[in-house]
Amino acid sequence: GEDVKPFTPEKTKEIVMSLQQPAVFCNMVGNWPALHWNVNYLSAVLEGKTIQFRLGLKTVDLVPQFETSCSYVEATLEEFLAWSCGQPSCLSGPFSCYDYSKYWAYADYKYIARIFEDKPEIFQDVRWSDFGFPGRSGKESTLWIGSEGANTPCHLDSYGCNLVLQVQGRKRWHLFPPGDTSFLYPTRIPYEESSIFSKVNIANPDLKRFPNFRNSTAHVVTLSPGQVLLVPRHWWHYVESIDPVTVSINSWIELDADHEARVEEAVTRTLVCAIKSAENPGDGDLWLNPTEVEATSHEINLQYLNKAVSAYLKCQEASVSGQARSSSAGAKQGTNASCKRKRREAGCEPGSCTLLAQECDFPTPKAEELQKIPFGPHLIQVLPQSHKTSVMGAVAVESDSGDLHENEGEHFGKLNCKRDRLLMSNDCETAAPQMDSDCGPCTSQTALSTNDLLDCLVNPRVISLVAQLLLERMRV
Repeated sequence: GEDVKPFTPEKTKEIVMSLQQPAVFCNMVGNWPALHWNVNYLSAVLEGKTIQFRLGLKTVDLVPQFETSCSYVEATLEEFLAWSCGQPSCLSGPFSCYDYSKYWAYADYKYIARIFEDKPEIFQDVRWSDFGFPGRSGKESTLWIGSEGANTPCHLDSYGCNLVLQVQGRKRWHLFPPGDTSFLYPTRIPYEESSIFSKVNIANPDLKRFPNFRNSTAHVVTLSPGQVLLVPRHWWHYVESIDPVTVSINSWIELDADHEARVEEAVTRTLVCAIKSAENPGDGDLWLNPTEVEATSHEINLQYLNKAVSAYLKCQEASVSGQARSSSAGAKQGTNASCKRKRREAGCEPGSCTLLAQECDFPTPKAEELQKIPFGPHLIQVLPQSHKTSVMGAVAVESDSGDLHENEGEHFGKLNCKRDRLLMSNDCETAAPQMDSDCGPCTSQTALSTNDLLDCLVNPRVISLVAQLLLERMRV
């Protein structure tokens, strides 16, 4: 018979747009063809097409393993699967330099619209319309394929909220609320538009260097196949694959607040590019994340800033006129997912992804709307852990059958690891000198560096204030 879901699309959208804490939706995607997107299936669909994998070390150190310190290979999913299963055939393939027992591989941030551009019918396998976003499909989504240990450094996304469908294997999410930002020591080096990284390695924090991290509160959840995680706006997250092979699909839901966030991102880009380009850094200062192909010029960055400010002001004008027309206007939300990370990978230049003014005239959810969130077996809260950061305790979602239960927290790990670690190069397992998160040699510094200055200048609190001052200047 007909597939009956616990929430209507309208109710689900209301939850997504109003809930300010992470939660897991269950029993919402049982009829989605995308649930069959395991690696074997995707390998057959791609028919030998290669994709890029990021490789990192499984050993856990005190320093986050940023994308600038990883190796990269082009491989087919068939080659990836053979490598992750330890088959002899991979001894001569693209993964031949990387021992599976020492390395993990991650094909992350793959825009479905790009990798399946010759098979557009597959977009309909992903049905975000069930979450209240009609017309949104795989075309507005990204694909993530990883081996055990594959992870994303702890960061927050400047734009939107996030819906994540787990397809194959399980992933563990460590989430921290926006209020913990100062405890996570935010940095924009490596620089990537819309991603603010943490200097702390969540899996093994250096509490001597980052003592305030003890004050943070982790929400930990293990996402199983068929479950969908809601990551609210500006929640920090560190994600790791805990099964041999994992596949997940996500889509960012654009929010009205993104207009101001774009102004803040434009200010940040202008400052980072200007200062780091002027520094003429030596070898090893990999300040641009691989997702940012090159540093944009000051002229282009100013154009981006002006367009972001203009779009914000138009949105405000439209919102005021819209409220004047009708105070009961329904919520409206944009569907431009390509304005997330990797703007250029999605084929979108700075400033060209601005929402039209008429697309942002929806009101902020009222407090009374937040009081009736239907938590229960179909919507599970990801609760905070009972202690602070010495223990990774939380309510976890772990089940082979889709049921949910509480799980004991796990210890962060040894805190007495050496500060030195091996960085990978493209020459297989060649060692390189350790660089800390400030991109300098791991030695005691006697003077402030460019990155010390940048960390202060582009601190989220400072950037927010600068953006507000710029917007006030434009209103005068």
